[in-house]
Amino acid sequence: MNNLYSLLFILPVFILGCAPKIIEENKIVQKIDSLDMNIFSKSGIKLYSITSPNSNYDNNDLRFELEKPTINIFSGEETKYIINSDESTISIKNNILKLKGNVKLKTLEQDEDFLYADNFIWNLEESNYILEGNIRFENKNIILNSAKAKLGEDNIVEFFNPVKYKIKDKNNEKKYEINSENAYYNLNTESVSFKSKNKRIRSIIYF
Repeated sequence: MNNLYSLLFILPVFILGCAPKIIEENKIVQKIDSLDMNIFSKSGIKLYSITSPNSNYDNNDLRFELEKPTINIFSGEETKYIINSDESTISIKNNILKLKGNVKLKTLEQDEDFLYADNFIWNLEESNYILEGNIRFENKNIILNSAKAKLGEDNIVEFFNPVKYKIKDKNNEKKYEINSENAYYNLNTESVSFKSKNKRIRSIIYF
């Protein structure tokens, strides 16, 4: 990730110089139809890709503004996460990728694992992803809700206070509920742990 800043700094020149459907509105902002952009490390490893039907590039602020983006984050040759949202910005100056509105992150290493949020923030020099606002993690077995979450490169999702954890039955009805300050879900082992400093962990069983 440390080499990503210098790569992104020169990348827009390459993309904007080669894309055939760019319409120059003025000297600062350029419009790009059907953006399809791949980001590689200096060693040639694909880090992530972005597609968007409509986008703008601000030459002055070095910023992409994307509508309805789809972002694929890679691990080696395989896609690790697919993320969709209503809009997104990539700030090359600050090295920050932000997604806003109806954020949906799908994991591909496990079947039907989804993270929903209002906002997604990624410092491109780091390997952690921050999700904020109306967090919901859901798969066929459980639902986890919180106000904020952090997804690490170790495939562990940390959910921040307050956390609600529900286990589904075969009819997708909640059967068991836990309230806690923090929770940790391991995507690899499909296990969850809870932690509370100031309050006791409270559980409810439904019959």
